[in-house]
Amino acid sequence: MQLSDYTKEFKYNWTLAAPVMMGMLGHTFVSFVDNIMVGQLGTAELAAVSLGNSFMFIAMSLGIGFSTAITPLVAEADAAKDFSQGKSAFKHGLFLCTALGILLFLLVLIAKPLMYLMKQPKEVVELAIPYLDFVALSLIPLIIFQALKQFSDGLSMTRYPMYATLLANILNIVINYVLIFGKFGFPELGIVGAAYGTLVSRVVMVAYLWWILKGKQASKSFVTNIKIFVLNKWMLKKIMALGAPSAMQMFFEVAIFTAAIWLSGLLGKNPQAANQIALNLSSMTFMVATGLSVASMIRVGNQKGLKNYIDLRRIAFSTFLLGTIFAVCFAILFLAFHNQLPKLYVDFKDVVNYTDNNEVVKTASKLLIAAAIFQISDTLQVLILGALRGLQDVKIPTLITFISYWLVGFPVSWYFGDESLYGSFGIWLGLLAGLTTAAILLYIRFDYLTKRLILSHH
Repeated sequence: MQLSDYTKEFKYNWTLAAPVMMGMLGHTFVSFVDNIMVGQLGTAELAAVSLGNSFMFIAMSLGIGFSTAITPLVAEADAAKDFSQGKSAFKHGLFLCTALGILLFLLVLIAKPLMYLMKQPKEVVELAIPYLDFVALSLIPLIIFQALKQFSDGLSMTRYPMYATLLANILNIVINYVLIFGKFGFPELGIVGAAYGTLVSRVVMVAYLWWILKGKQASKSFVTNIKIFVLNKWMLKKIMALGAPSAMQMFFEVAIFTAAIWLSGLLGKNPQAANQIALNLSSMTFMVATGLSVASMIRVGNQKGLKNYIDLRRIAFSTFLLGTIFAVCFAILFLAFHNQLPKLYVDFKDVVNYTDNNEVVKTASKLLIAAAIFQISDTLQVLILGALRGLQDVKIPTLITFISYWLVGFPVSWYFGDESLYGSFGIWLGLLAGLTTAAILLYIRFDYLTKRLILSHH
C-alpha cells in the first residue's frame, strides 16, 4: 500500500473527530473555569473542589467508559441498514446508562466519609462535602447525556453533542459567576454555587441534545416511541458484555493518573502543584487523541457492518497515522516551550510565594519533558483501543490495560517517585512506562485480529 491510501482518509477522519474533540475540550474547559473562579475564594476552596472532583472523575470514567458500548453497535447496525437492531442498542443502552447513573450517584454519596480517612485537611473536607452532594447528583444527567451522545456518534452525527456541550459550558460559566460571588441579587453560595452551575448545565445539556435528535430525520425514529421497560435479555447482555470491560479500561487509566496526584501529594504541596500543571497541559492534548479514537471506533464499526476487512485495517491505520502526526507536533511544542508553559499557571509578582512558585515551575518544566515523550504512546494506545472497540473486542484489551498500568506503570511510579530517587519525575516515568506498554501490546492484538479476519474471508 502507498502512503496516499492512508492520507486520503484524513479528511473524513477529521470531520468525524473534530466535533468530539471540541466537546471533550469543552468538558476540560469547564473544570478549568471552575478552578479559576473558585481559586478567587482561597486555597482551601480550590483544594476542596479538586478533592471532590477526584471522586467524580473515577465515577465519571466508569459511566463514560460503559456508555461507549453503544457506539460500535449502532455504527455496525447503521452500515448494515438494520434499523431495529440500532434502535434496540440505543434503547437498552439508555436504560442501562440511566440505571448506572443512579447507582454511581448513590456510591459517591456513600463514599463521602472516606475523605476523612484519606488524611486530607479537615477544613478542606468540610467544604468538599456539600459541594459533592450536588455534583454527585449531576452524574445522573451526565451519564444519560453520554448514552445519547454515543448513540449520536454511532450514526456519525458527531456535531450535535458538541453543540449541547458548548451550550452547557456557557450556561455553567454564567451560573457560576452569579452564584459563587452572589451577583445581581442572587445569594453568595461560594463553592456550592459552582456545584449548582454544574448540575443545572448538565440537565440542560441532556434536554437540548434529545430535542435536536428528535428533530432530525436520521435519528427521529430511534429516539421517539421508546418502550423503555420492555427489555430484551439478549441485548442487555450484549451491551453489558461490551460496556463493563470498556468501563474498566477507562477506570484503570484514570485511576493511575489519580494515583499520580496522590503520590505527588506525599512529596508536598509544590510537587503536587507542579504535577497538576503538567497533567492539565497533557490532558488538553489527550482530548485530541480521544476525538480521533471515537472516529476510529465509528469507522471500524461501519466497516465491520459491511464486512470489509481489508478496508477496515487500512482505515484504522489511517487514524493511527493522523494521531501520530498530531502527537509529534504536541511533543515538539512541549519540548520547545517546557520552560515557558508552566509560567502561565503561577503569579511571579507574588513576592511572598516567590520561592515556592519558582520551585513549582522548575519541577513542572521537567515533567513536561516526560509528557512530551509519552504523547506518542498515549495517543496510540487510545486510538488502538478505539479501533478494538469498533471490532467489539473488549475483554483482552481490558486485561492489557490492567497489566500495563497497574503491573508495569504503578510499581515504576511508586519506586522511582521516592524523594531519594527521582521524586515527581519518577512518578511520570511510571506513567510513561505504563502507556508505552499499553500501546505496544494493544497494537499486537489489533494486528493479530485484523489479519485473522482478512484471512478467514479469503
